[in-house]
Amino acid sequence: MHDHSHQSTPVKVLTFAILITFGFAIVEAIGGYVAHSLALISDAGHMVTDSFTLIIAAIAAWLSTKPPSKKHSFGLGRAEIMGAWISSFIMLILCLMIVIEAILRIQTPTPVSSVPVMVIGAIGMGINLFVAWILSRTEQNLNTRAAMLHVMSDLLGSIAALAAGVIIYFTHWSPIDPILSILISVLIFFSSMRLLKESLSVLMEGVPKHISLPLLTEKIVGHPQVSDMHDLHVWNLSSGQVLLTAHIDIEQLDTWPTTLQQLRIILRDEFLIEHVTLQPELIVHPITFSKHPLNQKKK
Repeated sequence: MHDHSHQSTPVKVLTFAILITFGFAIVEAIGGYVAHSLALISDAGHMVTDSFTLIIAAIAAWLSTKPPSKKHSFGLGRAEIMGAWISSFIMLILCLMIVIEAILRIQTPTPVSSVPVMVIGAIGMGINLFVAWILSRTEQNLNTRAAMLHVMSDLLGSIAALAAGVIIYFTHWSPIDPILSILISVLIFFSSMRLLKESLSVLMEGVPKHISLPLLTEKIVGHPQVSDMHDLHVWNLSSGQVLLTAHIDIEQLDTWPTTLQQLRIILRDEFLIEHVTLQPELIVHPITFSKHPLNQKKK
């Protein structure tokens, strides 16, 4: 049995969010360069990450509308996963570069213009809140949840930049700027590592996090018409699209259509798996020579 289910993220909403996020990232990077604020520059890097995340989600939404082809029988949904892996790897390198620059700034302090930092940081907070509001109003799936996570992380980055500006304005203690830059980089690092780990798990066809194979096996084998199950495989084809294949040992083939429907409901309702391929295998009990009807003694 095959059952396909796709959820697509509205491309227009994501495109609008991309333009806002990436546009302000440029403004923030320029402001950070003019004000000599590494906090603004690092936060701009974080917003670029958000832009890439939104772009990946938008591309995935567009690709999900494309039907499977002769060369790609599953479609191109996994392009999203590959893009996520590449962008997260690039961001890990960017984090390292920012931390190195921040350490150099701590060793050799550079004067920071606090007012531009505060103004741009405050605007950044508003921008991120607006983007988060846009994403919250669209269809919720793995793409939008991942994008929302990045936007909320970026919101914290804008708060850090604003805090750096306020502290420098009142105390003139400029090392707070690179210190907060390191904190922002750590935030980006862990977000990128999570994305890298999740995308790599999908690319390596790992079992989805929400599924326990022992529990799934117990549920299937516990069906009264199922004797055993083997060759079980569960993996993510793309974000939110889980596939399962297995061989099911049964003793009565005539009840298989009903059993198949019941197993499909279990997998859908309890494990959120809708793309299922189950192959029934009839158990044949061998008849020994002594028990063969022709060899039974007449009473």
